[in-house]
Amino acid sequence: MASYSPTATQEASNGSPPSVKSEGSEESMKLKKEISLLNGVCLIVGNMIGSGIFVSPKGVLIHSASYGLSLVVWTIGGIFSVFGALCYAELGTTITKSGASYAYILEAFGGFLAFIRLWTSLLIIEPTSQAVIAITFSNYMVQPIFPTCIAPYLANRMLAAACICLLTFVNCAYVKWGTRVQDFFTYAKVIALIAVIITGLVKIGQGHTQNFEGLFEGSSQDPGGIALALYSALFSYSGWDTLNFVTEEIKDPERNLPLAIAISMPIVTVIYILTNVAYYTILPMNAILDSDAVAVTFADQVFGVMNWTIPLAVALSCFGGLNASILASSRLFFVGSREGHLPDSLCMIHVHRYTPVPALLFNGLMALIYLCVEDVFRLINYYSFSYWFFVGLSILGQLYLRWKQPDRKRPLKLSLFYPIIFCLLTVFLVVVPLYSDTVNSLIGIGIALSGVPVYFLCCYTPAHKRPLRLRSFIAKSGVLIQKVCYSVLTEMDVDKAE
Repeated sequence: MASYSPTATQEASNGSPPSVKSEGSEESMKLKKEISLLNGVCLIVGNMIGSGIFVSPKGVLIHSASYGLSLVVWTIGGIFSVFGALCYAELGTTITKSGASYAYILEAFGGFLAFIRLWTSLLIIEPTSQAVIAITFSNYMVQPIFPTCIAPYLANRMLAAACICLLTFVNCAYVKWGTRVQDFFTYAKVIALIAVIITGLVKIGQGHTQNFEGLFEGSSQDPGGIALALYSALFSYSGWDTLNFVTEEIKDPERNLPLAIAISMPIVTVIYILTNVAYYTILPMNAILDSDAVAVTFADQVFGVMNWTIPLAVALSCFGGLNASILASSRLFFVGSREGHLPDSLCMIHVHRYTPVPALLFNGLMALIYLCVEDVFRLINYYSFSYWFFVGLSILGQLYLRWKQPDRKRPLKLSLFYPIIFCLLTVFLVVVPLYSDTVNSLIGIGIALSGVPVYFLCCYTPAHKRPLRLRSFIAKSGVLIQKVCYSVLTEMDVDKAE
C-alpha cells in the first residue's frame, strides 16, 4: 500500500508489479474516456431509480400521514438533492479524479479521513447494497416460478450470485458493454414508470380524484415525524453522485458532467412525484401502507392480464441499478489503490480492454461474500450515518477549498448558498439516524472507526517498517493477479496528480 507514483516501465525493487509500455507507444495505460453525455445521464438516472419507487415508496407516507404533505416532502427532497448534485458538479469539474467523495475528501482533508471513507465503503456500504439489490432482483425473477410459496433460499441466492457474476464479467469485458447494459435497463425502468404515470393521469382525467379530497387532512404535526419523512425521501434520491465515481472516463467532463447532472435530476424528481400521484390516485392510504410491493398492488388493480409487467420491471430496475453500482464502486477501489490506500494490484487495468479487471473482481468477490450472510438486509441499516456524514464532509471540503485555494481553476463555480445549505442539511441527515435508529448508527460508527488501526498499520507506517512477510505476500499476490488478469499498473496524468 505504498503511495501512488506514475508508473515505471520496470519492476520496482519492492516487488510491485511492473507497468508495461513500449517506448514511443502512443497508447497510454490508463482508463479511456468512453462515457458520453447520454451514458452519464443513464448512469445517474439508473442508479437513483432503484427498486424502492416500485416496492416501498411508503416511508415518506408513513411519517407524513397524508397524501398532500407526502408530495410536498417528495418535492423538497428533490430540491435538496439538486443542491447536492450541483455541488458535486462543481467538485467534479474542479477535482477531475474519479472516486467521488473519496477523492474530494482526500484533496481537502488528507489521507486519514479519505481512508476511513474508503474503508466504510469496502467493508459495508458497497458490498451490502449490491447484495441487497441482487437478492431483490432474484426475488422478483423467481416469483412467477413459485407463485403460491416462498422460493427456496438456495435458489434465490444462487440466482443473485449469477447476476453479480454476469454483470462483473460484462464490466470486465469492455466499458462500452457496461454502459450499453446501463442505457438499456434505464430505458426499461423509465418506460415502466411512465406507464404507471400515464395510467394515473388518465384515471385523474376520468374523474377518479376521490383520494385527493382533503389532501392535507390528518397531516403529521410532529416535527420528528416530518423529519423522518424527509429523511426517507432524501435516501430514495441518493445516487446522484454516481457519475462522479467515473469522472476520468467521461468525454469532455467539464461540459458533460454538469450537463448530465442538470438533465438527470429534474427527470428523477418529476418521475418520483408523478409516480406517487399515480399510486395515490388508484390506491387508498391503507392499501399503500399494507402493501409489500406498491407497484405490484397498483398493477393488479389497473393492468389486468398485463400485471406481470411490473414485477418484471422491478427486476429490470434492480439489474440496471446493480450494474451502475458495480461500475461506480469498482472505480472507487481502483482510485483508492492508486492513492496508496489499497494494494497496488487493484489499480491495474487490462492491457487490451482498458478495464480495471482486478478492482471489478475484488468488488464482485466482496458482494458474493455478503450474499452468504442470511440477514444481509439488516446490515444495510448500519451505514446511513456514515453515508451522509461523508457526503456532507466532501461538500464541506468544497467550502474549505474555496477558502484555501480561491484562485484555483473552477470551470463551474456555484454561489456559496448551495454548499452551505446542503452542509446544514447533512447535519440533519446525520442526526436523524442517531435519533431514530441509535443502536444501528453506533454500530455503523464502530465499523468506520475499525479502519483507524488499519490505516496506521498499512498506510501511515513506512513500507520498510511493515512486516516482511506481509510485504512479500502483497508483492507475490500482485504479480499473480497481474498474470491472471493480464493487467498492468495504470498510468496517471501527472498534471492531474499534482
